[in-house]
Amino acid sequence: MTASVTIGEFSRLTHLSVKTLHHYHEIGLLAPARIDPSSGYRRYETRQVPTAQLIRRLREMQMPLAQVRAVVEAPDLESRDEALRLHLDQMERELVRTRDVVASLRSMLTLPVTNLQVEYRFVPAFRAYSVTDRVDRSRIEQWCGTTFALLGEIAAIHGITATPGATYGDEFFTEDVGEVVGFLPVAPDQPAIERVGLVDLPAAYFAVAVHNGPFTDFDRTYGALGSHVAEYCEVAPGPIREIYVVGPGDTTDPTGFRTEICWPIQRIPATKG
Repeated sequence: MTASVTIGEFSRLTHLSVKTLHHYHEIGLLAPARIDPSSGYRRYETRQVPTAQLIRRLREMQMPLAQVRAVVEAPDLESRDEALRLHLDQMERELVRTRDVVASLRSMLTLPVTNLQVEYRFVPAFRAYSVTDRVDRSRIEQWCGTTFALLGEIAAIHGITATPGATYGDEFFTEDVGEVVGFLPVAPDQPAIERVGLVDLPAAYFAVAVHNGPFTDFDRTYGALGSHVAEYCEVAPGPIREIYVVGPGDTTDPTGFRTEICWPIQRIPATKG
């Protein structure tokens, strides 16, 4: 059984403001059951209350309207639950990231600044299996997850024990989108295989610093290492390299991550700064 109510009454029933109900009607998300042809007044039915409550809760979870529509208009419970699950998974990832950012900010406020340990290193040329893409900075976590899962699978199949890494072109930092090359070092005579490329990375000098912990506060180590290079070294052209000594594929605890950041320099300085 259902009853017809005014928009004001429906607002009280659902805790959705009249303004919000007008908006949902305009975008076709929640239309009134009927509109009086003479007065234009909207009337809803009590059977619409559960749908309105669902929409309200989804919006409280900051679900975009397009996804809300997908849930509300799902043809069956299975489709609806899948749309909800995907959004909840996304919220959980964002919650973890928010906690990491908060922890990073607290460390900036409470932990003293320590001197960065910088090592100068010459890295000979080497061959590597590779995955190359133009990657948006906002998608780098997902891209790395997919890329290094693939490289890890290949390493297991072929018995490769080398440490993976990636190179980041200048545009990745300056334009928020640029070339990223995920790589897995291999023997010089390693044959090409499907699904990945085969690249020869050139020999280069680097100033190297270790970032311990999650990637959230990567910028602090980047800032310290880049400042050191600017003050004591001659910067060389070429992408920055990251070596994932201990990464997500090795531990589920981000505090255990250990990443070498390799900044290209022209030569090893005669004396360290």
